[in-house]
Amino acid sequence: MKRCQKPVMILWIASLLLLTACGADSHAKQKTTIKIGYLPITHAAPVYFENEIADHYLGDVELELVKFGTWIDLVDALNTGRIDGASALIELAMKSREKGIDLKAVALGHKDGNAAIVSPEIDQVEELEGTSVAIPHTLSSHNILMARMLKQGGMSYEDVHMVEMPPPEMPSALATGQISSYVVAEPFGALGVTLDQGKVLYQSEELWPGSLCCALVLRNDLIQNHPELSQKFMNGYIAAGKEAEKDNDHTHSIHKKYLDVNDEALKLSLGWISYEDLQIKKEDYEVLKDSLLEMGLSENPPSYESFVNNSLINEAIKSYEK
Repeated sequence: MKRCQKPVMILWIASLLLLTACGADSHAKQKTTIKIGYLPITHAAPVYFENEIADHYLGDVELELVKFGTWIDLVDALNTGRIDGASALIELAMKSREKGIDLKAVALGHKDGNAAIVSPEIDQVEELEGTSVAIPHTLSSHNILMARMLKQGGMSYEDVHMVEMPPPEMPSALATGQISSYVVAEPFGALGVTLDQGKVLYQSEELWPGSLCCALVLRNDLIQNHPELSQKFMNGYIAAGKEAEKDNDHTHSIHKKYLDVNDEALKLSLGWISYEDLQIKKEDYEVLKDSLLEMGLSENPPSYESFVNNSLINEAIKSYEK
């Protein structure tokens, strides 16, 4: 009898260790915080509006917003897994995917809202020749929009001095004559106008109908390892976009909680932008891909099928409409 007890005991201990390990693995897969990066711009409104209603959609899971000052810092945090997702320039996320980072674009951050601002004395594109123009990043819709605007006047970047500049610096740079035009995320275009430092020459939809700019990008491991959480987050994101679309004192107060902007500029900015219909459509994405290739900004941009995941937003829209 004693000889039989030893193997039985070993088997019992092994089973206990296996159960403990499984329990630990299960616990490790539980996620109590989802970290989302953003820049303080109106293009990220659905993210920070969701932060206001997160309890309703995420329950015990905490939504932690991580504010960044530059796109480079935000994308680095996203690529290295320090955050789970971000409202990011879709072109930068595409470049990360091109380099092998497993990211998925799951929704737009906004529609339109990228005005081409020029100095008050500029009345047509041709007058920009020989001057400096600014964009926030080479890999951006703003770069493509600037190129399209110059093309309207029969010009190219060879006819101007193109500079990359932090968005908050653009209105003052325009006022001092350092630059003569800029295209950037809101509210910095509206700030330039309301401070009488510039005027709108073109709205983005005039230069590029259906243009893509900021998108909600998630790490694919979040989607795969935490599908229910990812869906809950997207449900809240769609509801947040609907709320951000409203024009009232309450929504304005939420914007101002996350943005350093005055009432006049905020109202003008929100008049240029929309948070309706945030699905990333294939035809719009293909135009973006072609533009990146044509401008030499990407050698092998990811296909729509490999980069865009519409399953979460499709389900969220169904849930919202019920």
